[in-house]
Amino acid sequence: MMRDEPSATSSVLSAQRLTLRAGARTLLDTFTHTFYAGEIWCIAGPNGAGKTTLLSTLAGLLQPATGHVELDGVRVADWQALPLARRRALMPQSAADAFDASVLDIVLLNRFPHLGGWGWERDEDRAAAHAALERLGLAGYAARDVLSLSGGERQRVALAAVLCQDAPLLLLDEPLSHLDLHHQIDCLEALTAWSREPRRSVLFSCHDLNLARRFATHALLLDGAGGAYAGPVRDVLTPALTSRAFGHPLILIRDGEHEALIPAPRVRHESPFSHDI
Repeated sequence: MMRDEPSATSSVLSAQRLTLRAGARTLLDTFTHTFYAGEIWCIAGPNGAGKTTLLSTLAGLLQPATGHVELDGVRVADWQALPLARRRALMPQSAADAFDASVLDIVLLNRFPHLGGWGWERDEDRAAAHAALERLGLAGYAARDVLSLSGGERQRVALAAVLCQDAPLLLLDEPLSHLDLHHQIDCLEALTAWSREPRRSVLFSCHDLNLARRFATHALLLDGAGGAYAGPVRDVLTPALTSRAFGHPLILIRDGEHEALIPAPRVRHESPFSHDI
């Protein structure tokens, strides 16, 4: 039976004995965890570890091999489409803009779950779109043709559209791709400010472990072989666990209050028979 929105007092998102597979590979094996409101989670791991598959499964777009996902105590599969879209928003890794439209109109598309009657946008919908653009430093782009934008600018517009959807749970697949460091930090600061509102939470995949350590409150590290480590970001994105997951030794360097994970230098072994000629 399809369900309407449950009460606002339940937990946010829960994976129950979740197993994900890609062909013969097991990406995630009987994973159980609850993600609570107010948390910012980074999902990290090597290429092919299952980050996109996990986010799509948590969003209710893919069926797991075993187990299930619950949103506010109700199985995602039992939610009706519109209440689900009002509760969680998904930003895919890539979504090409297929037609000419203004940036404002593209962002307004994500207001669809909130429209009623004939589906016309109201003043509050346009205000939400302008506010989302303002939050990401795109206020001056509202009238621009989206097809005239660079890849990084389109990525920021896509993130503004997700924020405009006004769902308290954001699932973001590589939201920082195509962005230079300046805009990566701007977007993460915007997400941090957005998450401070009651009952809001963010899960995003990211390859930059140091940005994750700086902005995320928690981390989920996938090793690509079924294993996963979940917890506070500084407890999970450690040299030992990240070295194991990525198959390359990493070390933690410190400069006062600042820390950074970097690849350990490779040890060069000289042949005992080598000599100068």
